[in-house]
Amino acid sequence: MHEVTKIDADALCAGYLSETQALMARILKEERVSLDKAAERLSGQIEADRLIHIFGPGGHSNLASQEVFFRAGGLMHVSAILDEGTLLSNGALRSMAIERTPGYGKVVIASQRLGKGDLLILVNAYGINAALIDAALEARSRGVFLIGVSSRAHAENTAPDHPARHPTRQNLHDVVDIAIDTKVPIGDAVVRIPGMGDNIAAISTFANAFTLNCLVIRTVAKLVERGIEPPVWRSGNAPGGDAANARFVARFQDRVRSL
Repeated sequence: MHEVTKIDADALCAGYLSETQALMARILKEERVSLDKAAERLSGQIEADRLIHIFGPGGHSNLASQEVFFRAGGLMHVSAILDEGTLLSNGALRSMAIERTPGYGKVVIASQRLGKGDLLILVNAYGINAALIDAALEARSRGVFLIGVSSRAHAENTAPDHPARHPTRQNLHDVVDIAIDTKVPIGDAVVRIPGMGDNIAAISTFANAFTLNCLVIRTVAKLVERGIEPPVWRSGNAPGGDAANARFVARFQDRVRSL
């Protein structure tokens, strides 16, 4: 008869919470300078009434773009590039194949017609895939200011010949103007269960969401210090939310493609 080993799932969940909190605390402390520099650029864009573009090429990295777009408490100047190619809803294996396809990211950025004076945030947990690097290189060639949100450790410890890599083997943090390090460990999953070979419970979505919301907080703080109250989305499910948002929708509807 197989002997049943009792596993303390409560302790594992508590450990996951601790890992997540520790990672976010590191981002808050160690990336303060980078976050502040990035927030200065974002606040300048909003003060000039220019959009902040964000793209997360990669299956779950698309969630990062959605995290700060059309979101309660989010900036109305944020325009997410929600390209269909790497969305998991179109097939997970297809998404992975597309994000590894050289040239794809270039096409996406070209279709957005970004250029000098524009700002683009690129978010990817691992910072290496072909679509991501092509998007960065194309945006740079067009004079776009680039902010990268990715894990430096994950990129630097991924083999140069990994199949996801861009042909140039570059990392996102090396090709952007400001790099913000999310500290995500190799493999992403951080919980180990005794007797099981693979870790479970990924952490990158927490890291990306926390980093981006810290960036929004710092940006808004800088604007309010200058006497500027930027328009932010309210929840449409909260009392008065629709009416509050309606004051600004016409201002952005023809400028933000995904609205």
